[in-house]
Amino acid sequence: MKYIDEYRKKDLILAVADELKRVSKKEISLMEVCGGHTMAIHRFGLLSLLPSNIHLLSGPGCPVCVSGQRFIDMALAYSKLHGFIIATYGDLIRVPGSVTSLEKEKANGADIRIVYSTLDAIEIAKNNPEKKVVFLGIGFETTAPATAASILQAQKEQVDNYFVLSAHKVMPPVMKALVEDGVKIDGFIAPGHVTAITGTSIYDGLASNYGLGVVVSGFEPSDLMQAILLLVRQFEAGQPKVDSQYKRVAHTEGNLIAQRILDQVFELKDESWRGLGMIPLSGLKIKSDLSAFDVEVQFPIHVPFVPEPKGCICGLILRGLKTPLDCKLFGKKCTPSDPVGACMVSGEGTCATYYKYRS
Repeated sequence: MKYIDEYRKKDLILAVADELKRVSKKEISLMEVCGGHTMAIHRFGLLSLLPSNIHLLSGPGCPVCVSGQRFIDMALAYSKLHGFIIATYGDLIRVPGSVTSLEKEKANGADIRIVYSTLDAIEIAKNNPEKKVVFLGIGFETTAPATAASILQAQKEQVDNYFVLSAHKVMPPVMKALVEDGVKIDGFIAPGHVTAITGTSIYDGLASNYGLGVVVSGFEPSDLMQAILLLVRQFEAGQPKVDSQYKRVAHTEGNLIAQRILDQVFELKDESWRGLGMIPLSGLKIKSDLSAFDVEVQFPIHVPFVPEPKGCICGLILRGLKTPLDCKLFGKKCTPSDPVGACMVSGEGTCATYYKYRS
């Protein structure tokens, strides 16, 4: 299959692995901050190809995993209000709140609908004018433009019963927070889809201020192996910089149209990340001139703080300090069919990936 098979050629991947063994001499810890990368690394068995001095850490790059428990509890609270419909992507529906989940409340009769795009949510609002439709906006710079575009579309079509509950986040602040928190990171494998929107310049501060290499990677095994090789070469030479292995998609300037839509609709705010706490200017809030579509402004509700489930170490896993194998709940009380923590819910979550691909 064109554009897939050529990136999975065994001889090419093994050649990169041999080159890594030749050039990599120092202990090095690299963090992939994309759940898609984590899944691909384990799916294709790439860890077995790396020399023992190269350590890969799984970071907070799964949007479902880092959506705060309070966000889920707020969505659940809105679902219980009379006349409300919740529209959500499917991978969010099983994320545990403090007491229940959207999946369980849907089974109990709440009007919670899975959609494949924000346009589906707008159609639900247009077809149910007597209801208030709340779309749950999650994800990074990759999915945020679609949410922003839906708000502009609702404004244009005067769909005044369409609202958004935003938990959208941006990537650079959390990468910076991990470094400042003392996590041992020598370089980042940066997310390809995010960078396709933002451009590579968003990582410049990590290289200039912290001396860390950042290489944007694609999602096929040869992509990831090459990205690791580029980071190792930077590290061995003592010349950290921002680079893109994923040049067929991720460029310096990014998607300017998507960036304009984001700037038109959202502004930065302090945001809570599940397991990581509050990170300054890491979230996206709907601007005041579009607050008619902000459900938190139009229908404010109070949700009390509830601590994470006892024994769950998702926060430590998302920071790269622990692996799922360090968790006493992993594979026992916490499984994909009955998850305790958010890292086990999404297919891109580190715990779910370990459960599926690690023996």
